[in-house]
Amino acid sequence: MYGEPDFLDHPAFEVREPAEQRVPFVFNSPHSGRYYPERFMAMTRLDSVSIRRSEDYFVDELFSGAVPLGAPLLLAHFPRAYLDVNREPYELDPRMFRERLPPFANSRSIRVAGGLGTVPRVVSEGLEIYRSGIPVAEAQARITSIYKPYHRTLRELLAQTHRRFGFAVLIDCHSMPASVRYGPDGVRPDFIIGDRFGTSASRNVSEAVAEILSSMGYMVTSNKPYAGGFITEHYGRPLKGLHALQVEVNRGLYIDEQTLVRKPSFHLLQDDIAAFISRLMDLPDHLFHDFSIAAE
Repeated sequence: MYGEPDFLDHPAFEVREPAEQRVPFVFNSPHSGRYYPERFMAMTRLDSVSIRRSEDYFVDELFSGAVPLGAPLLLAHFPRAYLDVNREPYELDPRMFRERLPPFANSRSIRVAGGLGTVPRVVSEGLEIYRSGIPVAEAQARITSIYKPYHRTLRELLAQTHRRFGFAVLIDCHSMPASVRYGPDGVRPDFIIGDRFGTSASRNVSEAVAEILSSMGYMVTSNKPYAGGFITEHYGRPLKGLHALQVEVNRGLYIDEQTLVRKPSFHLLQDDIAAFISRLMDLPDHLFHDFSIAAE
């Protein structure tokens, strides 16, 4: 158990593992946590629906088909509004704390400027989370007890996968608002594949992943407006056989964002994602050893 006292009686995260890992893939769902500790809720000015606006609703369920197909799935139970592991360890916003931040904190990143640091100040749409300033020790405790163990677990999963198969592929699973549009024609993508503009995964891998989804009838774009966050950037080392891709799913495909009720299409999308994962696992190994990446 992690995250005392908020996670004494509930795991902060878990790894769902197959009986035997049969494929060089690791799936990660860092933003779909929906356990909101009572102590945390007493600190927030938001109601039980508004506090969830930054959540990747049910993405862990959408990608759950990875496990029976032979890949581990790491998933958060802590909510993104409480702690965001898709950030550097100490991206912290000085506006939300009672005391001065330690000198090693990164308080100047673009993400901090938007209130979306490691311990967020706001949820999506800029709604302030806290009633008043919180102690710096509060953020440090969350980072020590949850953030660091979470990343240690992810590193271990990738390392053991790499040792076993000679390479590893991280699929970082996320969702995006139904309102997202891209390009001059305002196209609504169903999926966005992020590879940090060709630096976190081989170009051939990214293109193959996008082609699978496109061939299933989905509108797929790459990197815009989501190229991948800290996790994709930090773990993607294609020249060392570590490929990291962020996959964003449009929420309009499966949920009513106002009521958070699953649409009748939820299970159809879940089945399609399982089929997508199955086809991912059938990609030839040589694709992952072709280290063509974007030019610097």
